[in-house]
Amino acid sequence: MSVSRILALLIRPLVNVKRLIGTHLIDMIDEDGYARGDLAALAQRLGAPMELIEETLAILQNFEPAGVFARDLAECLTLQLKDRNRFDPAIESFIANLDLLAARDLAGLKRACDVSDEDLADMITEIRSLEPKPGLKFGKSSLQPVVPDVFVRQRPDGSWLVELNTDTLPKVLVNQAYYATVSRSSSLKKDKIYLHDCLQNANWLVKSLDQRARTILKVAKEIVKQQDGFLVHGVQHLRPLNLKMVADAIEMHESTVSRVTSNKYMATSRGTFELKYFFTSAIASSRTGEAHSSEAVRHRIKHLIDNEAVSKILSDDKIVELLRLEGVDIARRTVAKYRESMRIPSSVQRRRDKKMAQVMS
Repeated sequence: MSVSRILALLIRPLVNVKRLIGTHLIDMIDEDGYARGDLAALAQRLGAPMELIEETLAILQNFEPAGVFARDLAECLTLQLKDRNRFDPAIESFIANLDLLAARDLAGLKRACDVSDEDLADMITEIRSLEPKPGLKFGKSSLQPVVPDVFVRQRPDGSWLVELNTDTLPKVLVNQAYYATVSRSSSLKKDKIYLHDCLQNANWLVKSLDQRARTILKVAKEIVKQQDGFLVHGVQHLRPLNLKMVADAIEMHESTVSRVTSNKYMATSRGTFELKYFFTSAIASSRTGEAHSSEAVRHRIKHLIDNEAVSKILSDDKIVELLRLEGVDIARRTVAKYRESMRIPSSVQRRRDKKMAQVMS
């Protein structure tokens, strides 16, 4: 299994916005385990703040094996040393002067690190024990690029053009001339009936494939209509959406919508996404108005916790109370579920951790 596949499985617990960013960061990773790509360009394409991109990258850099998602060799070695709890000021200076090691300027490296000959030798030994290409331990595998089934482009007037990728559609043609020739040469009634049935089945297949393509296009157009805020403004503007809402809008059965959105991808100016990605759950509003997306509520919970004071740690019940004041009708167990999905400890554990951090500082 490739490093990209394994990491894709690990990001599943992340909330939708970070999972989306994480998916794009995984696409940047090479077989050596390095994240190759322009983070600023990714932030611009997704319409996400650079801080969120870097925050997500920092989470991914905590994954095993230590060193993955580094942007260069120095960062890769740093991540591995931190994982071993061996990143002290001397080794930090050593990493900052790897060019001296490459040039075999040990005297200059010793001065830069301000260490003895023995300490320098120990550091060189430790550096050589690290893995400069952490992704290779998973082996190499051929990557299968995602081919979009639908293209979405913005017209000059601001509306959206939604088109099928004809290259992904099965192509079936019925040779009517061949059927006519064979049918004329058949004298037996059972042969004619057989040929007629074959023609009917072929025509049915062509019609079914055409109907399937039309259904995919109809579903894609409705998704674009519902999620135009995402296309214009980025991942923070995903709206609550489910299969039934789309099915009702296009007057089709919910199971049909579920079927045609499985393993189908949409190419947009913000990247290529599986159609099912655009379906997000909703949290009811305690006031009149539109429901809140679950992702937005998760982010609000995280914001409240991130900004809580040590003397005023928020319990799940208190978070429920604050959210209801903002118009979010949410149950305590849902807050706890969202908090745990973001790997945020309970209020009791957070109080202990923050007091300990105060003592250590």
